Amino acid sequence: MDTLRSALQPITHNLPQPLANLGRTILGAPCYKHLIIDIDPATHPDCVKLLISKGLSYGIIGASSIVKIPQLLKLLHSQSAEGVSFLSYLLETSAYLISLAYNVRNRFPFSTFGETAFILVQNVVIAALVLQYSGRGAAVAAWVAALAVGGTALFRSDVVDVKALNWLQAGAGVLGVASKVPQVVEIWRRGGTGQLSAFTVLNYLAGSLSRIYTTLQEVNDPLILWGFISGFALNAILALQVLYYWNAPASKMTEARKPRPITAEKVNAGEKQSYAGVAGKSKSPSTRRRG
Repeated sequence: MDTLRSALQPITHNLPQPLANLGRTILGAPCYKHLIIDIDPATHPDCVKLLISKGLSYGIIGASSIVKIPQLLKLLHSQSAEGVSFLSYLLETSAYLISLAYNVRNRFPFSTFGETAFILVQNVVIAALVLQYSGRGAAVAAWVAALAVGGTALFRSDVVDVKALNWLQAGAGVLGVASKVPQVVEIWRRGGTGQLSAFTVLNYLAGSLSRIYTTLQEVNDPLILWGFISGFALNAILALQVLYYWNAPASKMTEARKPRPITAEKVNAGEKQSYAGVAGKSKSPSTRRRG
């Protein structure tokens, strides 16, 4: 360790000032000194845990900026919302909007909730596409307007006070869990995942597990912690469904809509009917003449 320290300290002691300031902002001055300046992680395990937590947090935030892009592209490519539950997105988006306001107004570190903002924006767009491709395009404007009104109220303390916001955050945890239930039911009902993106589901699972760790390290708030724990449980069920139906044939509803193949028996039956019809027409004039 001493050899590594002596090799790295000339670099860490001469970092560019903007980079050093960023490190102090992320880790705090004491941990920055112990880990970066002194390079002494062995005697400061709490700082090592914080460093891991920060690394996971910013990794989650970075991944969240694209986590739902595959789902968005899948909807646009297929022009279909089969297998994607609008109710699930409605509940999840509502929960994220409340949580974003709660975290911002409580001034929690951005690293502990930053992904909420990115996923919220993606959810709004995906839910609008689900409405459009489900034949409910007229409801898109109402969906966006309702979110704008609700978001404005949540961020204003003169409209939603601290006590009310705490109750809403408790409810957001329930909404977050409940948001997975319609999607689980939709997959089970259809017997397949339809246009649901496996990449999005599996990344959600990894993100919710990581958030349990980062919340334990950086945020002393049981409302947020239990929300992530319960969310992880439901995300695990969704992930298991995705794996189960990975190589499954088309969903039951898709199969029901497919035209049935024309068999040889049907062709023969059709030919017989056509022949009988022609024969009947050819006989009718003579029959009338005999009358």
